[in-house]
Amino acid sequence: MAGKNIQRILIVRLSAMGDVIHTLPAVYRLRAALPQAHIGWLIEERWAELLCAPGTPRRGPRSPQRPLVDEVHALNLRTWRKSPFSISTLQRMATVWNDVRDAKYDIAVDLQGAMRSALLARLSGARVVFGAAESRESPASLWYTRKVVTQGQHVIQQNVSLASAVLPHAPPERPIKRSPVEFPHDPPAEARVEQRLAEQGGGDFAILNPGAGWGAKRWPAERYGEVARGLASQGLRSILNYGPGEEELVRAAEAVGGGAAHAMSCTVSELIALMRRARLVVGGDTGPLHLAAALQVPVVGIYGPTDPARNGPHRTSSAVFRSSESVTSHARRTEPDVGMLGIGSEAVVAAAGQLLRASPGV
Repeated sequence: MAGKNIQRILIVRLSAMGDVIHTLPAVYRLRAALPQAHIGWLIEERWAELLCAPGTPRRGPRSPQRPLVDEVHALNLRTWRKSPFSISTLQRMATVWNDVRDAKYDIAVDLQGAMRSALLARLSGARVVFGAAESRESPASLWYTRKVVTQGQHVIQQNVSLASAVLPHAPPERPIKRSPVEFPHDPPAEARVEQRLAEQGGGDFAILNPGAGWGAKRWPAERYGEVARGLASQGLRSILNYGPGEEELVRAAEAVGGGAAHAMSCTVSELIALMRRARLVVGGDTGPLHLAAALQVPVVGIYGPTDPARNGPHRTSSAVFRSSESVTSHARRTEPDVGMLGIGSEAVVAAAGQLLRASPGV
C-alpha cells in the first residue's frame, strides 16, 4: 500500500510499561508522516494511562488528555485470565474485539513481536500486517504479511525503522535528537501529586526506583538508601517510587536512608505527573526509568543482565553503570546479578551530582 493511501493503522504493543514507552517514538513517526490517519492502539488495560488519561473518552478527537492516538483498545488480560470462560469475561472480550474489527484498519503493526500480539494483529481484520522479520518469538513472523528487517542497535531505533517501513514513499526520516514523546496530561493526577509534594515540604527532589521486573535486574535496595543519604548531603531530597509487591524494597531503602528518602506509590498518571517535576531519577532497567528518559529528566541507570546499548536511556542526559561481569540475558532469574553487586553507591552519587550540575534548570 502506498503511504498516501493508508487511512487507518492499528498499533499492537500490549505491555509492559518500558516497552510501551520505547514504542511511542515509532508511532509519532507514523503520526508525523500521516497526520490525518486514524491510529488505534491495542494495549493492556493497566498501561492504557500511558496513552489516555483516566476518564477521557478512548475514541474521538485527540486532546492533551489523549495526545497521540485516535482510539485506545484496552485488553484486561490480567483479570480475564482469572475467569476466562465466564459470561462477563466473554462479553468484555467480544466488545473489545468488535470495536477493533469495526474500526476496519488498513494496516496492523505488531511492535511486540510475540505470538500473542502477532495473532491479535492478524485477527484484527487489517489487510496488511507488519512485523519484524526476526521477531522476539520466532513463530510470530508466521502471522505477518510484511516482514521487515529492522535497523539500529537500540530498541527505539528498531521500532522506528519498523514503523518507517509502513511509509515507503514518505520523506527520509530525520535523526531523532530527542524522543518525540508527549504523555497525557491528567489535571486531577497533577493536583494530587502537587498536594502530596507540598505535604512533604516541597522543593526539588530526586526519584529513586529500587524495583525491577525480576530479581536479577535489581540493584540492592539498601544502596538506594545510601544514594538518598548522598543526595541529601548535596541538598536534594529523595522519593522512593514503588509498585505492587515492592513494599519490602522501599522499607529497606528507607531504613538505610535514615530519613533522607520517603516512599510514594503512584498510579501511572500520577507517576507521569511526578516525573515531570523531578530533578533526577535513579533506577535499573525499568519502566519508570524509561518514562523519565522520555520526559527528558536526567537519569542514572544501573544495569546488569540487560544491555543498555539496546535498552538504555536514549539520547537524554544520563549516566549508565554496567559491570563487565554482567552477561546479557533476558532469563527472569531471581538471584542478584553478580556484576550489579560490584557497583557502589558512591559512584552513583558522584554521577548524579555531575548530572545535576550540568542540568541546573531541569
